[in-house]
Amino acid sequence: MTTGMLDELLPRLRELYCDLHRQPELSFAEHRTAGIGAEWLRGRNFEVTEAIGRTGVVGVLRRGEGPVVLLRADMDALPVAENTGLPYASQARGVDPDGRDVPVMHACGHDMHVTCLLGAAAVLAADTSWSGTLVALLQPAEEVAQGATAMVEDGLYDTVPRPDVVLGQHVAPIPAGFLSLQPGPAFAATDSLRVTMYGAGGHGSRPEATVDPVVMAAATVLRLQTVVSREVAGTDTAVLTIGSLQAGTKANIIPDHAELLLNMRSYDPDVRQRVLAAITRIVEGEARTAGAARPPTIESFESAPPVVNDEAATARSRPALEAVVGAARVIDPGPVTGSEDVGVLATAAGAPCVFWLLGGADPALFSQVRSKDDILRVIASVPSNHSPRYAPVIDPTIQVGVQALVSVARTWLDGSASS
Repeated sequence: MTTGMLDELLPRLRELYCDLHRQPELSFAEHRTAGIGAEWLRGRNFEVTEAIGRTGVVGVLRRGEGPVVLLRADMDALPVAENTGLPYASQARGVDPDGRDVPVMHACGHDMHVTCLLGAAAVLAADTSWSGTLVALLQPAEEVAQGATAMVEDGLYDTVPRPDVVLGQHVAPIPAGFLSLQPGPAFAATDSLRVTMYGAGGHGSRPEATVDPVVMAAATVLRLQTVVSREVAGTDTAVLTIGSLQAGTKANIIPDHAELLLNMRSYDPDVRQRVLAAITRIVEGEARTAGAARPPTIESFESAPPVVNDEAATARSRPALEAVVGAARVIDPGPVTGSEDVGVLATAAGAPCVFWLLGGADPALFSQVRSKDDILRVIASVPSNHSPRYAPVIDPTIQVGVQALVSVARTWLDGSASS
């Protein structure tokens, strides 16, 4: 990599990051961000196609015969009110899928992902020593687990060549200057469900004339807590969260329905099916026990498979990351229970996926760390992704993020081209 060029580029990348952070956009509303990305790529001689999967952008840079390497970054932000106190903090608002006016914040670091990808695209475009094809992809709607599928279904691989490898990274609250690469299952599958339980409403003074969906839902929430603790083996992994329970409008009115929003994380397909079946059994069973007016409905509204890093591709890519930060700073902490839909892009192409974590936490917080347990303790104490106080440090996160993408991409481009 041309270090001098990156040094010259860094001031502009810092400005770009602050601009994106200040003006975040919700899923499938990333019009401004997509426009910035498209203009940036066109300025580096990429062939650019916009509006794939509604707001997705893809740029192709061809350099003759050789492998096709896809670099991916997601663009969307979250309905979170920022509380970082940063001078470039977001004051933006948007409209969520339910039509509600909500605050918007890059609380998951996708602005960092876009910045690093565009920086890597600029560095690789200026380097004429590699051959092959570079695909730079800016994906919408990762936060609702729909963007990758939307791009694939909208003809992504009819527009760009199918990649030989899909590469990407996600900023995380590990120390800036560190990277994390996990072979095999790296990110969990996610399933979000909307459960509606139906009662028979009436006056709060006459509960005997009603079927109370609030009590029904409360019993269901408690029973669902037994799924992971009593139906999943200790050697397996699953997380089940009930994030919302909505029912009623007034203290003395028994409503006619209650709505629960559930989220489940898993790695193994058999575990996933077992937990989903248990959810259905418990929800339907509690409704019958309560004498529900009608059977409950269970609707899946977000789903993404686990991210599985190809073992051979991960082994090939690891030295490139170690060349950026040193072998001791490429850690392997185990699978993440968070989820990502980047694997959809790889599976649709029949290509291996290599996806790593980019450290973004203030290194000073880790100055007294002496062991892995110390690192985990500090990580648990700092604001994490999706927190209103989450904000990666700009330096050295941007520099390391650009270098990581460039280094791994060059490994694949150079390795295949010279073999």
